[in-house]
Amino acid sequence: MANVRGWVRSSVDALERLVGGLGTALLALAALIWAATVAVACLGGVGLLLAPGALRAVRSVADRERARLSRQGDPIPTPGPVPAGLRTAVRDPFVRRELGWIALHSIIGMLTGLAGLLLPLYAVQDITFPLWYRLVPPEAGAPGIGWWRIDGLSEALTVGLLGVGWLAAAVGFSPGLARLQAWPGRWLLSPPPGVDLSLRVAELTATRAAALDAHAVELRRIERSLHDGTQNRLVAVNVLLGAARRAVRRNPDRADEILGQAQDAAEQALSELRTVVRGILPPVLDDRGLAGALAGLAGSCVVPCRLQVEVAVRCAASVEATAYFVVAEALTNVVRHSGASHVDVAVRREHGRLLVSVEDDGHGDADEARGSGLTGIRRRVEAYDGRMTLTSPPGGPTRMDVELPCGS
Repeated sequence: MANVRGWVRSSVDALERLVGGLGTALLALAALIWAATVAVACLGGVGLLLAPGALRAVRSVADRERARLSRQGDPIPTPGPVPAGLRTAVRDPFVRRELGWIALHSIIGMLTGLAGLLLPLYAVQDITFPLWYRLVPPEAGAPGIGWWRIDGLSEALTVGLLGVGWLAAAVGFSPGLARLQAWPGRWLLSPPPGVDLSLRVAELTATRAAALDAHAVELRRIERSLHDGTQNRLVAVNVLLGAARRAVRRNPDRADEILGQAQDAAEQALSELRTVVRGILPPVLDDRGLAGALAGLAGSCVVPCRLQVEVAVRCAASVEATAYFVVAEALTNVVRHSGASHVDVAVRREHGRLLVSVEDDGHGDADEARGSGLTGIRRRVEAYDGRMTLTSPPGGPTRMDVELPCGS
């Protein structure tokens, strides 16, 4: 039974990838037609002005495919802007590989995407045919098989068995079709030999700087919390104890009241100190794991929150702490800024990466530049060599996707 569920889930995931690849294949076909038109126009000199824009369009489509493939497996680095100058751009190895990719993907991606869509459609059509075959004239034949006359239920059930075959083909072939569809992108959109290392060094340099910035911000936050909260409480406790000590000799009844105030201040200081400690590494992660810790966040959220966690194996403590911080900060933003009526949180582990998504039905238009905590989330995610994507059009919904490496 578990194997069947695994096959079904694999085929559904493959169908999702095939549909996404079909979308980029359509874009690649449009970019190919445009690039070919501009190339022909360049023979007469007219297309020379349009060529840089055509190359940028190709780069834009290729970057969408890079992002799609990175979400499904090993990340593919994104190159910088297309070089200025037509000659320099044409000599760029990334540009050449992208031109080859749009030619391949517009064909392979289109064919595999259509095949991946048609197989389940044929399966549903034929499996349900015995329920509606009377609506079709017998001489019209079975759907997709015009020469097969349907005179009764037995012939319709035979068509239904054919639908089961289509379903088996969809389950069996969809993962292979998805891999075939991704092959041109994995081959041609990855950095050329010798370039990958330099890009990786630049990426690590940037993430190291982000890690140092995130560390400095975290230290400032802890220092500010201790200075503004716990330290002031302890100063108040010290003052109250001094007042109680003097009152013991002059007014013992007043001393008991002051000691009560000092005890309350000490309890508040301890509570604030626990809050600071939880912000460094929430103890609930050790006690209940990531799923339990996130369930606590979802349960205490003012906005109704639906939580789905599919993490069978524990990740590193730093990764879980980052995921917890991301969800906690995102839910805080939803409560304070979104005006949403509900929020969905999904966490799953896939291909050695922890995927976190938070989506609400609020008014949208979230902007990192307005100081809503999104910049802090991005810095903390990038410090762990992760990736954050925010989609928040005016009117909503707002969706934040975070990917964190967590090993195989």
